[in-house]
Amino acid sequence: MERRPIGEFAGRHTFAELDGIEPDLLDDLSFLRGTLADTLTEAGATVCEVVGHRFEPQGVTVLALLAESHASVHTYPEIGAVFVDVFTCGDRADPEHAVRLLATALRTTSVRMSTVARGRQPAHT
Repeated sequence: MERRPIGEFAGRHTFAELDGIEPDLLDDLSFLRGTLADTLTEAGATVCEVVGHRFEPQGVTVLALLAESHASVHTYPEIGAVFVDVFTCGDRADPEHAVRLLATALRTTSVRMSTVARGRQPAHT
């Protein structure tokens, strides 16, 4: 694997809103922790740790620490929706692919997604 020079950094930050999801899935901390870790791994990220919290009376937040940066989901079971945030540095992991995989796992086709290039993009010679 080719290494980037020290001090050079760039990444992609993907934000998404998913709707039309079964409320029980969005309130299941164990399912969401495992699903987020699995989808990130399949998208090429290196998952270091996953933590989560279930709120009362409902809702879950899950955070994944990645070697490439981080990802999170914050659910709203009462309306069947979730906010997703995936930031990956480098070009190994694909944050948009991670969001699409998560949408599939949550059985929704309602995905609003945007991606922002962050950092200093490497010059191509």
